[in-house]
Amino acid sequence: MDLIQVTEGRTRFMIPVQDPDSPFPPSSAPVFFNPKMVMNRDATVLLLSVLNPEEYLDTMGASGVRGLRVAGECRIPVVINDRNPAAADLIRTNLAEAGLEGRVTVEDANVLLSRERFDAVDLDPFGTPAPFTDAACRSAKRYLFVTATDTAPLCGAHLKAGIRRYATRPLNTEYHAEVGLRILLGYVARTMVKYDRGLSPLFCFASAHFMRLHLQAEKGADAADQTVARLGYLHHCPSCPERTEEQGMLPHDHVCPRCGTMMLPIGPLWLGALNDTGLLDQMKTCLPDLSLTTERRLGKLLDVLGAELSTSSHYDYHRIAKWIGGSPPAIEVVITRLTEAGYRASRAHYSGTALKTDAPLDAIAVALSAQ
Repeated sequence: MDLIQVTEGRTRFMIPVQDPDSPFPPSSAPVFFNPKMVMNRDATVLLLSVLNPEEYLDTMGASGVRGLRVAGECRIPVVINDRNPAAADLIRTNLAEAGLEGRVTVEDANVLLSRERFDAVDLDPFGTPAPFTDAACRSAKRYLFVTATDTAPLCGAHLKAGIRRYATRPLNTEYHAEVGLRILLGYVARTMVKYDRGLSPLFCFASAHFMRLHLQAEKGADAADQTVARLGYLHHCPSCPERTEEQGMLPHDHVCPRCGTMMLPIGPLWLGALNDTGLLDQMKTCLPDLSLTTERRLGKLLDVLGAELSTSSHYDYHRIAKWIGGSPPAIEVVITRLTEAGYRASRAHYSGTALKTDAPLDAIAVALSAQ
């Protein structure tokens, strides 16, 4: 195959030449590489620079770029797997050219994950991670990282696919990115607890084309029970902007307290915090030293995540302004007004018009309409 050299972070590697006229150029080459996922990979390098696991598995290596970067930029022993022999050959070439060591395996991901355990397991499939999640939960000793690019099923745009893949009921709302991220995390959590293990979110975020989870696995039935306690439902009113959370594995009927409409349950999904704020602070400290391509974007992401409330939905404050018949001020003005009124409020990392707050709708309306 024809190869070209590219650089990402501090790592140089070879990839097959892609057809720029293809509808999706990464799929036009014999070995997959998506340059648009660079922030996803940068985020992993940044996190692993802080966590420093004993061993890291890149389960679906393709060109091997993620594993190569972990080996070279984080100095962590790596295993890079891909069931495509051509991809495995390219990974070996890239390791040799970079002067890096790593074990290359050519196996079905589920077979490898079922046979061996690794300190950190990374799932980054093309599409849904659902077929590999069970084996990954059994294989991961301390850390489990998961990417999902099937955002339409997770966010409710493809409802039946979301139900089939994740055994949950999504809903396509204005806060669909939040719903998708929490449904993915809830699915992984429900899979993990089957083995009397729990998990804690470390660094989780939604981007335009993917959801990304970085999780810590915890041993024991008590940890599993604590994880189950963080699962529940979000009830959404289809007639007005009301919504409410409910903890538990089975939803109850909720009637909207504002308009009397029967609310729609979304879930089960993860309730509560999605990030470890202390870890985010450590990552911000390390960020300037790593020469990451998306350093500026990651810095902004970490800042917003550090201040973001753990509510399971947000309000699009432009929509709320339209609902009350007003013209919205800047979002920072609204946040300041709400905090001065005694409520908590923040931005959300995936949308510039997303307002996260524990304030009731009436208080939000006052903050939007005040002069």
